[in-house]
Amino acid sequence: MSSLCLSIIIPCYNEIDNVIPLTQALEKALAGLEWEVIFVDDNSPDGTIKRVRDIAQHNPRIRGIRRIGRRGLSSAVIEGAMSSSAPIIAVMDGDLQHDETCLKPMITALQSGKYDLVVASRHIEGGRNDGLANGWRRALSQGGIWITQKLLSSSLTDPMSGCFAIRRSCFDERVEALSGNGFKILLDLVLARSTPLRIHEVPMIFRNRAHGESKLGLGVMVSFAIMVLKKVISKR
Repeated sequence: MSSLCLSIIIPCYNEIDNVIPLTQALEKALAGLEWEVIFVDDNSPDGTIKRVRDIAQHNPRIRGIRRIGRRGLSSAVIEGAMSSSAPIIAVMDGDLQHDETCLKPMITALQSGKYDLVVASRHIEGGRNDGLANGWRRALSQGGIWITQKLLSSSLTDPMSGCFAIRRSCFDERVEALSGNGFKILLDLVLARSTPLRIHEVPMIFRNRAHGESKLGLGVMVSFAIMVLKKVISKR
């Protein structure tokens, strides 16, 4: 039996209607690979974790973690990643907006040995931002990019992306320096150590949400801005 090559961490809250179609999409996109998906659920009242466990009864690729008394995307990603053992960790949302077909090219890039982190970007050739149909959400996303590029001189075209893959060794080296707060862990990982990561980007089409409500709001942007400012101050 082939070794596990990939753990996909999916933080979720009230995503019961998305669990089955997302699992089916991953099965199709990752055919031929050994992988697992870990749904980290913040005690959703809609029964998301029960749906995950029902699927896991007959699909060993599926695992679920139910968190009680703890909330937040970043801390959910950390907890899910630390429960896995695959050499590559991928992160994506549970709302079907992230294109699961990005996973294979991200894995290929990491397995080449040239990169430590691969980000699915909406802002390079071939990528699109269709899922941010609301002008307010577009403004928030662009604001995050502006903050990052102005304050940190980052080469990332999409620092607000929630879809990326990283070498486990790099994650483990940085995990103790992560804040674990807020909803945007990508930039926290990039800035957690002074040693730069070798970063590559692949294009992603950000799709419209099928079910549920977006978690991107002013509070998310405020926490993101605070995190960036703290990182800038700590480096001075």
